[in-house]
Amino acid sequence: LNIHTDGNSKGMLYVWTGHSRDRDTAHKSFVYLVDLNDFQVVNAIYAEWFGEGVSPARACVQVAALPKGSRVEIDCIACLS
Repeated sequence: LNIHTDGNSKGMLYVWTGHSRDRDTAHKSFVYLVDLNDFQVVNAIYAEWFGEGVSPARACVQVAALPKGSRVEIDCIACLS
């Protein structure tokens, strides 16, 4: 799960490239998990990725399946301007 989550967060950072890499621009994220028992692992990686201070608001839900056998998907809304 660490690889899936870390890869997803790197994907979010890629979108910020060319705009603002400042993670303070993130306002809300949506976390989709195939297994809610993975929440603590995702939560730890999420806290590490956003660092000290206030992390963006988030919602987390369990889903039946995700594309390509992934166990986690994270969407993030950020203000880039």
